[in-house]
Amino acid sequence: MPKTAPLLHMPAICLALLSVFAATPADAAGPAELMAAVREGRAFAIMRHAYARGIGDPANFSLGDCSTQRNLSDQGRTDARATGGLFKRHGITQAAVYSSAWCRCRDTATALGLGPVETLPALNSFFRSREHRTSQTAALRRWLTARDGGEPLILVSHQVNISALTGQPTRSGEIVVATIDRSGVVDVLGTIDQP
Repeated sequence: MPKTAPLLHMPAICLALLSVFAATPADAAGPAELMAAVREGRAFAIMRHAYARGIGDPANFSLGDCSTQRNLSDQGRTDARATGGLFKRHGITQAAVYSSAWCRCRDTATALGLGPVETLPALNSFFRSREHRTSQTAALRRWLTARDGGEPLILVSHQVNISALTGQPTRSGEIVVATIDRSGVVDVLGTIDQP
């Protein structure tokens, strides 16, 4: 066997690591540049809700009843407030803030302290209804392309939604900063982890 084994013979863990590094652009902007792009309206921020224990929602889930949902932990609430502080330290003290109707997203968006929170159905989770992935992501693209710039835009949603729109997986509280052109093509400028 040659000293450099073919890629096919690499252990799965090595391939997984390579895919992570390949997905992170070497020239990705730092937090200051990313926040400046959001502050100036050249880009939007879409973040995954702060930490909530578990995956998905309980079997008795009801959208109108937070007690039936997977909600933010104490740490999640603290992290969401800290993220609001991060935006403020970068000059974003007011923003247009939109959220999924899920309580963990609305609570995250409210804890940012950047202005009133409006519910945007295109940000709602399709974790349990993957058949809505294409139509809902298309609706979000249309909404983003139709929106006039101006004040900073911050969206709070779910991992499945963010991944469908941007191709970027996210951890709890992680922020993806991106642009979208008039044809609906999203360009990820970089990510910011929770503070």
